[in-house]
Amino acid sequence: QVQLKESGPGLVKPSQTLVLTCTISGTSITSNYYYWSWFRQSPGKGLEGREWIGYIGYVGNTYYSTSLERRTSISRDTSKNQFTLQLNSVTPEDTAVYYCASKQLPYFVERPDTSPYGMNYWGKGTLVTVSS
Repeated sequence: QVQLKESGPGLVKPSQTLVLTCTISGTSITSNYYYWSWFRQSPGKGLEGREWIGYIGYVGNTYYSTSLERRTSISRDTSKNQFTLQLNSVTPEDTAVYYCASKQLPYFVERPDTSPYGMNYWGKGTLVTVSS
């Protein structure tokens, strides 16, 4: 059973960089055909409002939401079985619960679907507030 756990600061000041880490257990981050994603959900929104931020694939390839790609970077540490989200120049509009998630496909896909309904595993989420 794959388990995911987010960690990072709960409060970030405007213009700073948000850094969150997702720790994986139950499988390796390099296991075949796994895609590791970050999502966020603003207060009051349901699953349909969970916004995809980006993912890193099992071979290390990355893909970002077009609306956030200029401020986003996702990397991984295979020795720690973790992947990390960096979101630069945050504003109060970036306040949300941030989730890491994963899905495993039957084969390599260059651009897998990014719908939250297609994810197999989720972390519990961590609230990040952007405020001075």
